[in-house]
Amino acid sequence: MHFSLAALAVGLQLPAALAGGDDQKQVGTSLGQRESGNSAVDGKKPNIVFVLTDDQDLHMQSLDYLPLIKKHLIDNGTLYKRHYCTTAICCPSRVSLWTGKLAHNTNVTDVNPPYGGYPKFVSQGLNEAYLPMWLQQAGYDTYYTGKLFNAHNVDNYNAPFPAGWNGSDFLVDPYTYMYLNASFQRNQDPPVSYEGQYLGDVLAQKALGFLDDATANAHSRPFFLGIAPVAPHSNVNATPISNATTPDPDELGAAFGPPIPAARHADLFQNVSVPRTPNFNPSFATGASWVRNLQPHTQENLAFNDHFYRQRLRALQSVDELVADVVERLAQHGLLENTYIFYTSDNGFHIGQHRLQPGKECGFEEDINVPLIVRGPGVPKGKVAEVVTSHVDLAPTLLRIAGVDLEGRDDLDGEAVPLTEGELNKAENGTRHEHVTVEFWGMAISEGKVFREDEKRWAANNTYKALRIIGGQYNFYYAVWCSNEHEFYDLTTDPYQLSNLLDASATPPTTLLGVPFEKFTARLDALLLVLKSCKGQTCVQPWQALHPAGNVQNLQDALSSRFDAFYEDQQKKVSFDRCELGYLVDAEGPQFEKDGLVYREGVKWSEWV
Repeated sequence: MHFSLAALAVGLQLPAALAGGDDQKQVGTSLGQRESGNSAVDGKKPNIVFVLTDDQDLHMQSLDYLPLIKKHLIDNGTLYKRHYCTTAICCPSRVSLWTGKLAHNTNVTDVNPPYGGYPKFVSQGLNEAYLPMWLQQAGYDTYYTGKLFNAHNVDNYNAPFPAGWNGSDFLVDPYTYMYLNASFQRNQDPPVSYEGQYLGDVLAQKALGFLDDATANAHSRPFFLGIAPVAPHSNVNATPISNATTPDPDELGAAFGPPIPAARHADLFQNVSVPRTPNFNPSFATGASWVRNLQPHTQENLAFNDHFYRQRLRALQSVDELVADVVERLAQHGLLENTYIFYTSDNGFHIGQHRLQPGKECGFEEDINVPLIVRGPGVPKGKVAEVVTSHVDLAPTLLRIAGVDLEGRDDLDGEAVPLTEGELNKAENGTRHEHVTVEFWGMAISEGKVFREDEKRWAANNTYKALRIIGGQYNFYYAVWCSNEHEFYDLTTDPYQLSNLLDASATPPTTLLGVPFEKFTARLDALLLVLKSCKGQTCVQPWQALHPAGNVQNLQDALSSRFDAFYEDQQKKVSFDRCELGYLVDAEGPQFEKDGLVYREGVKWSEWV
């Protein structure tokens, strides 16, 4: 049956196609018996399989075209429809995912040096402090195959080797995104070329091989297996980049094109096109900063982008088959009932929305709201969860499953995702945070074709700080760009983010949530001031930083009129001193920890700092 998750994302009625399904091989009860989230079947710690796709969308309905994932994961697990990446580009997002830290705390903010990539990951000391190391300390064997980080290449793969893996077979640059010319680097061996072989099929064999290796000890030692397909990322012919500082992708040696599917999938979906949602190639300008200057797409442009979209769906078919193979292999080994399977993407993707060419890196829902599906012991079957979760919540989630005590850890910026029916019910009744920190530095790149003489493939000033906040009665996005332009959408009334209520030409509402609009936005700005430089539990409970007495737990509480002067007059406002391609604190304006909060409800900064 065909269903639309894009409809779910804007709050429409749940389609019947998500209303059930069964798999006789899945038991899935033990976590429900132990609400702690650290469950085991017959006293054995659960295994974990984590599938991480690249650039997979939620809002262009890619999950609708993956019947095996629907059968094995969605029907037999929980879909978290409000799951967000915190930085909408792969390397920073993946580092945040595997460390549980926001990008402003990892300082890995780009895909290549000097501000990102594998060399930056290593120089920041993160190779000794991320998920596989922690899981090994918890008694797990750890395996990984596919893409780890950008700029992990044929020259630096051993400088040093990525730590924490019992077995690994990494895709390495400059061949990572070449669907028919991939290179893999296994354990501590030199890279091997797989020219002429389809990348998705090579990866599947490696993943199943590691799964067989892991199961040899699985009845005495649990395992984690990370599987990171490239699909549906663009096909990219690239050259190694060691210390690029230019913002021009054409000068970086990267030639982008539509993804390439396996030959057996090449003729699928002939009549499919990008969903023509209200924000698709709109007749009027939308957004802020450089986005607001984009021109409508021509018919030739639209036709190419529809082809690009079809190629993405075709490339994902190998991932669909991979997931089914993994589930079946786990069942063959008798491990399915004691294994969690996570499925998500590093970031989302847009094609044509807001007149954007194919790409990511924006703060729109298409780029930051990504699939998350979890199947495993105690996880409800066929459920669509409303709780707000993000990538920095996933490391705490996996550690909790592994039995790691998270109490008192100050190195994680997220909190574990609720997995059981009981946990989800509590979270959806208001016991969980309602916000996501969103941040980006550097440039946005078009991965499609250029159809206008005046059209550039990149936008340099794409640095912004933003937040998403979703409560029972509200659904908002608020952002401040490095140009100090502001952006605000009320997604309850404007689900496709067409009307920036803080644009100079906009007429904002007189009131919102029962208070004057300017009083309302002052609260969001103070919240963003905390989130853009938060660390640890402050990222999870930012209102506690603003109101240490504990009398404000959410946005609705903060709207009380007795806090008007506190928010409107006493707080520093979010701003940038200049635009930069990376995280340079002296360019980022007021910081919460240094000079952001002048008072806390009348208490001088100097008296409580």
